[in-house]
Amino acid sequence: MLLSMAKTPKRPRDTNQLAKSIVDIATGEVEDTKPDDGKDPAAVALGRKGGLKGGKARAAQLNADERSAIAKAAAEARWEKYRSKQDEDDHEGAALRRKSRIKISTLDH
Repeated sequence: MLLSMAKTPKRPRDTNQLAKSIVDIATGEVEDTKPDDGKDPAAVALGRKGGLKGGKARAAQLNADERSAIAKAAAEARWEKYRSKQDEDDHEGAALRRKSRIKISTLDH
């Protein structure tokens, strides 16, 4: 299953084949074109414009309490990842310490 689509044409991995394809593109024997992703360029441009102003427009509509609540929820979500990882590490460390307890006796001279 292909997880991401390449934005540029796939190039050969072999050094000699890659060199030949670069020469072919440079001399005009082969055209170096991007694959058609099926998107309308005008629609992409409009979507980009909306994305650039979306956060500012949303922030302008929210009052201070709503913005604060959103920020707190985001911070909590970020810290939750850290806390769960730390809890796993602490649990593994405690188990390791229990397994590795060694009785040490002192020697009197």
